[in-house]
Amino acid sequence: MRYSRQNKILDLIHNHDVETQDKLVALLKKSGYQVTQATISRDIKELQLVKTLAANGRYKYTISAHQEQPLTERFVTIFKETIKSVAASGNIIVVKTLSGCANAAAEAIDNMNFPNLIGSIAGDNTIMLVIDDPANVPPLVAQFTEMISRS
Repeated sequence: MRYSRQNKILDLIHNHDVETQDKLVALLKKSGYQVTQATISRDIKELQLVKTLAANGRYKYTISAHQEQPLTERFVTIFKETIKSVAASGNIIVVKTLSGCANAAAEAIDNMNFPNLIGSIAGDNTIMLVIDDPANVPPLVAQFTEMISRS
């Protein structure tokens, strides 16, 4: 639920000028998430959100421009806790996630900077990954499978 909520937070701050935690709580509740201000405060810290000046002259939450992009335990944890299955065909890998978690898992995959990954498309519970060459698919599937099985 946390990853789904945090993914929704990223979506909301991308599509709305969210100036306060109260506004974020209201938008999340409107989207079906029952949250408290304390929960939102923790999410903002975990997501490393910052306030930047918006076009209207007021401050709004955004993703930090200085956010680190290397493989971190946070990305591995997101991936591991949200992925249900991985399957491949040709140069395509299809990743099934928990409902509402595909965007968060795709963001984790994108931030892991796999060299042969051309791009990803995420829905609600499915991610499609396009790999540069079918020969590079099995090692990537094996790597995903190993990450999922880590304890």
